[in-house]
Amino acid sequence: MKRALPVLALSIAGLIPLWRYAPSNGTTTTEVAAPASPPSSSSASSASSSSPSSSASSSAAASQVVQGSTVNTSKGAVQVEVTFEGDKISSVRMLQQPNHPQTTAAVPKLIQETLQAQSADIDSVSGATITSDGYVTSLQAALDAKG
Repeated sequence: MKRALPVLALSIAGLIPLWRYAPSNGTTTTEVAAPASPPSSSSASSASSSSPSSSASSSAAASQVVQGSTVNTSKGAVQVEVTFEGDKISSVRMLQQPNHPQTTAAVPKLIQETLQAQSADIDSVSGATITSDGYVTSLQAALDAKG
């Protein structure tokens, strides 16, 4: 009987956090940017009018932005936007991502691997496998859309 009361009290104390737990819900549309994006088209047009042989204006004219498809995962929607400089991936940006701590930590790693690999053939991030798979699917859709 002496042990019953402490066991009951500790059991209830251990269950309270479980009752109060609220899983993450929904998706955030916060944008996580990769390296600096190229100049906007208005600055590229002014640069090309002032110096037609400028290499910056020719690279800005060759940039193309493509959105990947929205992938609905069990954690939330995932969608990427890829900026190409010619055939090279210059930056990747998340348009939609799950509102989850592991996802927030995984996104910079996924973007870095994409920029290094220059393809969708990248490894999943441990602890964010579902989001990583959605990222790769959306990234591959963007690569396919570019052609």
